[in-house]
Amino acid sequence: MKIALMDSGIGLLAATAAVRRLRPDADLVLSLDPAGMPWGPRTPQDLTARAVAVAEAAAAHAPDALIVGCNTATVHALTALRELLEPDLPVIGTVPAIKPAAAGGGPVAIWATPATTGSPYQQGLIRDFAGGVPVTEVPCWGLAEAVEHADETAIDEAVTAAAALTPDQVTTVVLGCTHYELVAERIRHAVQRPGHPPLVLHGSAGAVAAQALRRIGGRPAPTAPAEGTVTVLLNGAEGALPAPALAYAEGRLLRAATPAR
Repeated sequence: MKIALMDSGIGLLAATAAVRRLRPDADLVLSLDPAGMPWGPRTPQDLTARAVAVAEAAAAHAPDALIVGCNTATVHALTALRELLEPDLPVIGTVPAIKPAAAGGGPVAIWATPATTGSPYQQGLIRDFAGGVPVTEVPCWGLAEAVEHADETAIDEAVTAAAALTPDQVTTVVLGCTHYELVAERIRHAVQRPGHPPLVLHGSAGAVAAQALRRIGGRPAPTAPAEGTVTVLLNGAEGALPAPALAYAEGRLLRAATPAR
């Protein structure tokens, strides 16, 4: 089994780690766009073109499924990617976990990039899945970029700024950018209010990994030996996992994997 994941940068690590835990035997192809990241500020047309190039580089390695490990790319490029690659290659997008978060009754805050916050796409998800639940959209300026570079000071500043925009009564936070899942506990610590119930965080990585396996008929195999290989593509050329990835547990999980030959 071979599963590919794509993103502009290391935001795909959360979903990659989730796939690795479900199927340690799966070969992984990670296709990144370091020359073009971040994707958030780009026009939808430019972002789609870059996403297509990254996806085609991954598809050249003949994976069984492709995970779009980026919320922004899912918003703007998923339709184009599916038209290009399916049905031969199943393409799984990453959607903010608004539905399960709203099921808890709220109030809910959605932390997302400024490009996604307030977008028609996110507004549609709120309308469809969070009717009657108080929802606050929180733009997280600079957080994805800070996580991408493992810049501890910048991460703290961005998390603190976003926490200040999050109402005190919020009980649930949706992590609406895959980069944020890498610093989930720091977000929890910043938003948790003294005397309030434990904050609930909802990411997408686990659900996306499980959906990818369902699409290709694979089953979780937690007892399988961790023998799967890892191929890293940087703008289509094989390379190494970016150094900042090793600042996170999800990145270190992949470091021990055997590089593909």
